[in-house]
Amino acid sequence: MSQGKRIVLAARPVGEPKPSDFRIEEFAIPTPAAGEVLLRTIWLSLDPYMRGRMSDGPSYAAPVPVGGVMEGEAVSEVAASSNPDFAKGDIVRARTGWQSHAISNGKGLIKVDPRLGPISTSIGVLGMPGMTAYTGLLDIGKPQAGETVVVAGASGAVGSAVGQIAKIKGARAVGIAGGKDKCDYVVKELGFDACIDHRDPDLAAKLKEACPGGIDVYFENVGGAVFEAVFPLLNPFARVPVCGLIAHYNDTEAKPPKWAGAMMRATLTKRLTFRGFIVSDFASRHGDFLRDMSEWVRDGKVKYKEFVTEGLESAPGAFIGLLKGANFGKQLVRVGPDKA
Repeated sequence: MSQGKRIVLAARPVGEPKPSDFRIEEFAIPTPAAGEVLLRTIWLSLDPYMRGRMSDGPSYAAPVPVGGVMEGEAVSEVAASSNPDFAKGDIVRARTGWQSHAISNGKGLIKVDPRLGPISTSIGVLGMPGMTAYTGLLDIGKPQAGETVVVAGASGAVGSAVGQIAKIKGARAVGIAGGKDKCDYVVKELGFDACIDHRDPDLAAKLKEACPGGIDVYFENVGGAVFEAVFPLLNPFARVPVCGLIAHYNDTEAKPPKWAGAMMRATLTKRLTFRGFIVSDFASRHGDFLRDMSEWVRDGKVKYKEFVTEGLESAPGAFIGLLKGANFGKQLVRVGPDKA
């Protein structure tokens, strides 16, 4: 095959992304020059943070330019190599974006150890989402045995790992997810103590019932109505790692909540800790994460679920669905076969 495919940002979305905000293009697959490798994408990770990359507002990372390849991490096979550090057939993890092939000079490529698990897990439970859960919960949330940990997006790639790690550390784990099937999975398969459907009109009352002793750690992935239900239940000295705010990613204007004053007052009187974080803040913890998480996965203490769509062309629709909670587990796109 001499032609590759890529998906570029065709327009900056206003509110929810639309299929017309993306464009698929074909390109001639290049030949690696000296020191370069040609990568063939096998798995593409889709993650909520990508919505922020589609906008040009102030952020912690540069936006994708209009006409540029959509941002994303992938698992790839080295299809050809002119770099002595990589051989044809090596499996690597790289930020190559939404495309079937890419050229790399080798910088930033991380070899994937297939002995740790299926190669797809290197961009899931053993990759960025898993490390986000691990460092956000343990380094910021610091759960103690007997405390109550609540996590939003509990059936997703990050949230599911958060609750299971909380249980390993001896805490109670209460999830919030969208729909009965997801809530049942979180409790029956992942071992959470309870899970509340965020679509339930009695969300606040049911969350309070599930947390009779209040909430000591709230791992924030969502914001919006979920946070409003959680906030009154936060105990003195509660810790809130702020990982994501998916309920607000499609907002067209920023409005402070009506209860901002009450929130600040409670932060003071309850001595609450809110800390936003990006997983790269904890890069030095990668070795600890990979050691612990691979062991927990191997021993069955941490389970994971993958939600796979087929073909690069499916990425825009899958991403739009991800922002609406249509996925069930870690959202992946299978771009190509494991071996060419």
